[in-house]
Amino acid sequence: MLDMVIEARRTELGGGLEVGRVLPFRLRRMVGPFIFLDHAGPVDLPANIPRSMDVRPHPHIGLSTLTYLFAGTWMHRDSLGFEQVIHPGDVNWMTAGRGVSHSERFEDQYRRAGGPMELLQAWVALPTEREEAEPSFHHHGQAALPELDGDGRWARLIAGQAFGETSPVEVHSPLFYLHVELAAGARTDLPTGYPERAAYVVRGEVDADGQTYRQGQLLVFREGAEAVLTARTPATVMLLGGDPVGPRHIWWNFVSSSRDRIEQAKADWDARRIPMPVHDEHERIPLPHDAPKPPPEPLS
Repeated sequence: MLDMVIEARRTELGGGLEVGRVLPFRLRRMVGPFIFLDHAGPVDLPANIPRSMDVRPHPHIGLSTLTYLFAGTWMHRDSLGFEQVIHPGDVNWMTAGRGVSHSERFEDQYRRAGGPMELLQAWVALPTEREEAEPSFHHHGQAALPELDGDGRWARLIAGQAFGETSPVEVHSPLFYLHVELAAGARTDLPTGYPERAAYVVRGEVDADGQTYRQGQLLVFREGAEAVLTARTPATVMLLGGDPVGPRHIWWNFVSSSRDRIEQAKADWDARRIPMPVHDEHERIPLPHDAPKPPPEPLS
């Protein structure tokens, strides 16, 4: 049985790049440790992609970013010195911990030629004891990720544990994150053993709990409820969830169990105390002083 359905809200990131903002939502801030989910595209980018569509250097604390592409290519650079092109099916997993900055840009042949682009970026809140961990970055090619195939369902385990498989992505708390392709009429259940679970419909239509759901909807299941999806049409869905890590504050790109820590991160970025990405030091997204203040109560 479903607890709620969340509709992706269209949000402009600047430079003409629009995303569907799925999490956080005012009535449901997190699913397990997942505190943020954006869906960019699908869109066909023009030749000579303007640099205004790049994501310029910006900071994070208290979370891991998980970038996963369906189409296109993106160049990741961070303040740890990593430069990594991500292709469809690969995983970029960056743990911010006590503080990191990174950029994501269109480059080289893809910038010149343009083409289809679609991606999901998730933020995973770190357990309290790991919030101030040393930053790290890991890239995992699609060939390293477990896959399951049969009965009209294909799935790739991006992170965590599910269906007897374990992803090589080093997570910091119990969770699962899967890319699932369903043929019309095929079914998939959601992994069991996790108190919070959800399914995001990337494309197509699925039936759940006697109703039909479509692209851009996040289906959040009640704890312990039967969770099964049946595809009415060929469908792409993302399955996600895990164990809660406790209440969190979120402001701009900062996540923390402490409001004071977020205030410190704001001051650190404003004063340029957070290092810039290597080979990308000349632009930065300034602290949004007009952004809303942290909420009076942490998000959970």
